[in-house]
Amino acid sequence: MSLKKEQITKNTRYINIKGARMNNLKNISLSIPKNKLIVVSGVSGSGKSTLAFDTLFAEGQRRYIESLSSYARQFLGKLKKPDVDEISGISPAIAIEQKTNSNNSRSTIGTSTEIYDYLKLLFARIGKTISPISKEEVKIHKMNDVLKFIQKQDENKTILIVFKRNMNSKNTILELTKEGYSRILINNQIQKINKINKKDLSKEKEIYIIID
Repeated sequence: MSLKKEQITKNTRYINIKGARMNNLKNISLSIPKNKLIVVSGVSGSGKSTLAFDTLFAEGQRRYIESLSSYARQFLGKLKKPDVDEISGISPAIAIEQKTNSNNSRSTIGTSTEIYDYLKLLFARIGKTISPISKEEVKIHKMNDVLKFIQKQDENKTILIVFKRNMNSKNTILELTKEGYSRILINNQIQKINKINKKDLSKEKEIYIIID
């Protein structure tokens, strides 16, 4: 049996509940729009918590656990299906109880539900770093990438391989000399390390150590 276009759209944009009978819910049916902040209100005992926690959250958690491998499910146990005819359009759910879990005033939904660490891992794995200067994606360059870049440059240009390092004392100069470095780039001017003085090492100047 094929679904009409209107039915498919409703199933993807709403969480549809039919015949919810948990605790004091009296066979209710409703559609809750997704991607919106929904407030469930009513007098005490009207079934607000039953609808949110015992029906929606319980079914979302149950379906999520059932999607895991049999090995993972043996540690989590089996959740009981809520007393409802049908729930469609629901995703894995997170619930925060109506009590203070932490004394930290800076706690957020992410830290309270411990999903924050997973989000950090997600962004680290699939996120893209954009350079604020070039507005291009920052990528790891291999040796072949560097060689191709050099080959594309004008033959009359001098190409230096450098790295930036804080230099604020004579001790730093001695350390670099012992490490085998002999030249330094200060404000695009090449100088010998053993011929510079403290005045040349001001914070206002762009200082780079020349590798090759």
